[in-house]
This record gives sequence, C-alpha cells and structure tokens, in this order.
Amino acid sequence: MAPHSSTTTSASACPSTATSLSSPADLVFLSGPVHTVDAARSRAGAVAVRGERIVAVGHDADVRELIGPGTEVVDLHGKLLIPGFQDAHVHPVGGGMELAQCDLSAADTAEAYRELIGSYAAAHPRAPWITGGGWSLEAFPGGMPTRQFLDALVPDRPVFLVNRDHHGGWANSRALERAGLTAGTPDPSDGRIEREADGHPSGMLQEGAMRLVADLVPEPTLAEQTAGLLRAQRLLHSYGVTAWQDAMLGRAPGLVDAVPAYVAARGEGRLTARVTGALWWDRARGAEQIPELIARRDELTGGRLRATSVKIMQDGIAENHTAAMLSPYLTACGCASDNSGISFIDPEELRTYVTLLDAEGFQVHFHALGDRAVREALDAVEAARRANGWRDTRPHLAHLQVVHPDDVPRFRRLGATANIQALWAAHEPQMDELTIPFLGAQRASWQYPFGDLLRAGATLAAGSDWPVSSPDPLAALHVAVNRRTPEAPPSAPVFLPEQRLDLGSALAAYTAGSAYANHLDETGSIQPGKLADLVVLDRDPFDGPPEEIAATRVLETFVGGRRVYAADDA
Repeated sequence: MAPHSSTTTSASACPSTATSLSSPADLVFLSGPVHTVDAARSRAGAVAVRGERIVAVGHDADVRELIGPGTEVVDLHGKLLIPGFQDAHVHPVGGGMELAQCDLSAADTAEAYRELIGSYAAAHPRAPWITGGGWSLEAFPGGMPTRQFLDALVPDRPVFLVNRDHHGGWANSRALERAGLTAGTPDPSDGRIEREADGHPSGMLQEGAMRLVADLVPEPTLAEQTAGLLRAQRLLHSYGVTAWQDAMLGRAPGLVDAVPAYVAARGEGRLTARVTGALWWDRARGAEQIPELIARRDELTGGRLRATSVKIMQDGIAENHTAAMLSPYLTACGCASDNSGISFIDPEELRTYVTLLDAEGFQVHFHALGDRAVREALDAVEAARRANGWRDTRPHLAHLQVVHPDDVPRFRRLGATANIQALWAAHEPQMDELTIPFLGAQRASWQYPFGDLLRAGATLAAGSDWPVSSPDPLAALHVAVNRRTPEAPPSAPVFLPEQRLDLGSALAAYTAGSAYANHLDETGSIQPGKLADLVVLDRDPFDGPPEEIAATRVLETFVGGRRVYAADDA
C-alpha cells in the first residue's frame, strides 16, 4: 500500500476542526458511499467541504448540521465518491495538441490510416507539414510502415507522424529528403534508421533517430501549445483526473517543451489541475546540466505547478527491440540475436547522476521498461541511498514491462515507487506479433508484475502515458483487475492472471499512490484537513462484477472544492 503522509482520520484530529465545525460548509455530499482510501481503506456516507478543504467525514447525521443556507448539497443517491485520480506519468501538452493535428489514435488499421491521413491533408492544403500521430505498430507488418504509403497520399509536402508509443516516427520521402537522410546516413547512438534493401531509409525512424526529422518540423506557437494544454486539461478532468505528473518538461526527440504552455496557463489563472513537472534529462549531456535544472525548478515552481522531478529515459520499448534487456532478444526463428536493446545512459554514469540529483532534493522519474533498464535504475537509486542516506525524494520507475524476479523486492527495500501503466497489461495482438516471440517464454512471464510488486510491499502509483494510450483511469483499473481489455470477449485469455490486482489496491495506486509519487500529501484520500480533490462516479464499481469496471463513468470532478467538470454540462 502507498504511504499516507500528513493524514488525519477524524474530524477531531484536524487542527482547524473547532473553527470549521462552528460555521456552515460550502459543499456537502450526502447519502454515499464514500470510499476514503485512508490507511484503513474505510467507508463513509457523507463529506463536508469548506473552501478548498475537507472539514468532516462521517455519516449523514454527522454532516447535516454543517448545511447552511448557502451550502451546495450533492445527494449521491448511492453513487460513489472517491478521491481525485492522479496520473503519475502523462504528456498533456503533446496529447492535447495531437487532438488538433492528424489524429490517428482512434483507428488501428492501415486502411483507416489511409483515409484519415488523406482526408486531413485535403482539409489542410496550406499546412507546410502534415504532423500528428497515434498510429499503432500492429497495423503494419513487423510494425514497419513505409514512406511509399505516405508518398501516395501526400506527395507534395513533408509528413511526419509519431506512433502511438512515441518511440518511433513515420516520414514520407519529402521529409526524409528535407532532413538529408540517405543510405549513407549513420544511425545515431540512441536510435535507428530503418532501411530498405539498398540501405535507403524506409520512412521509419526509431527512438533518437526521430529528431533527424522532428527537429525540422515548424515549432507550434505558444497559443497552440496553451490551447493543447487546456484541451488536455478538460479531457483529463472529464476522466476524474485532478492532478498529474507531466513526464517531460523540456525538449526531446519529436516533442516540444511544455513549459511555456504551463507558465501561460498558470499566469492566466486557467491551470485548474495540480501539476508536478519532471524536467527532461538531456542524455547527450552530463552532470553539468544539474545547475540549470535547479534554476529551472526554482523558476517554475509556484501556484499549482511544481518542477521538482527529473525524468531520465533509460531505454526504449520492446516492440522495436530498444528496451534494455539482461539477455539478447530472440530472432524470428527463436535463436538469440546480437541485440539486447539500448541503455541510453551508461549505468555507472547513471548512478553518479542520480546520486547528485538526489542530493539536490530532486525526485528522479525513470523510464525503465526492460529488465536491464529496471535493474540499472534500481542500482542508481541504491547508490543514491548509500551516498546520501534516506531522503524523502520518492524516486519512481515507470512502465516496468519486464522485471526480473530478483529485482521485485528491491522496490520496497529502496523506497522506489512502481509507477504502473495498467492499460498495457493485456494480451493484445501486438503482444503476439511484436513482443512475446522476441522475448521468449520466461521473460514474457515477467511482464507487468503488478501482483508480485504489491505482495512484495512496493508502493504502487499509476499513470496512463497518454497520448500513448487512453487517459481514462477507469479503463486502466479494469485491466489491472481483469488483465484483459474492456473490449475483450469473455473467451479472451487473461494475461498472467497471477499478476491481477484487487480493485481496492488498483484504485489506491491511482489516488493515494500517485499522490505520494507527486509529493501531494494533502491529497489522495478523503480525510478532514485534506484538499477537497474529489470525484463522483455514476456507480459503485466494488458492487458490480469485475468485468464491468470500465462501464463506470465520471459524473463530477472537483479540485479544491471547486467543480471543474460535470457530465451534464459536457
């Protein structure tokens, strides 16, 4: 279970209770249930809020005396009140902007992409570039679309479309020519240019190779970036998300720096969510960037934005064989290859950097997907603990697709939070086509070990990685509990059923666990004295079968006692 810092368990324990209970509340919820996600995972029936904070939690009779003539009363009528969801790994600015570009995320076939790309290009004849993304690897043989596919649709302008996981980009011939890419262009150290038989770039650019084209795409305006953030904020609030950790503030391959959008929205008073920003670690540089990160943290932290984390991307993804593995990937015939993925930062240097960042009070947010990257990240946390002592920096490792069993108990021992993207832990076609055959049976059985991590005492946080996948926490909870997608038929296989989570633990990861990872200790549970970040669901998913969790919908979302989303108004 996630630690619960600075919590109280009753109205009498709140320092301001005497004053709070002597005057009416601003907002009252009656006729629960209320799932508090407190240390006991207790249930209540009513909640009272004054200003930004919860002043009472109990039963209807306990709270009715706080209703005054100006109190707004929400009768839950059996609907469930929970703490606001918190996404511990998300990219809202990029996701919000992609919704206004050539958005392919709702489709999953090559024919659908042909129609969407062609229609978008026709509708935007003056756009100098066609950009966007969200396409799925499984739509193309071997996950490899071609430049010729795009050339037939858009022969006159450059096209660059990032895939759904944002670890690869698809370019047409015009874009490749604009970047000067030829058969003689070498692969960058942190990426790969996929090639045709004669060595000419095929149009698919993996990892760091994306920037060879992405750096040429015209920068979006500040207005476009800010509009993207606000579009994303509306969407996330509609899913009950009240706070998040932006997993990349800074420039990275194929992505713009989200900082200006946050600063603009905060300055205009339009940032309603609570945001922890993870400053991007430039893997082409070393420790000399730490003073810059400190200065940026000081500059950006204020109001509902704090930049107290640093994002280190240690490896890629399994589907394109850039996730760092302890042993080589298999070939299509089942033999060992000569490729075990990419560690983007030398492990010894990683230990040094993490130790220095920890000493400066930074949380480190790792992208660690393969078992070698997970081990290297944990080794770095261990080195920091040994050098600096136990500091409340709350490092966390995101994605965790393949975790060696020997490393599972290290999360608890080192105080490293397991940041899970539960929506991925299902047996989808991509798993059979691009992952399991190249991992082999043993490593495939180590994928997304949520149950093992929970049983080992690890703190679990949860996130979506949107726009890589849906930002809907209820869909993610469904998969965490069922290990099948919401669309899967009853006959679909359960993916590693021993790794299923119970709904209470999964919900705690997406609320209290992510609040812990985000250093938002005044949120994450429903208790007197805490901030009133709350969500009303249309039903109590604990009362229904697990197969129906994803049918649950958010009716209202509150941040600091203020309603930021209502389904009736949407």
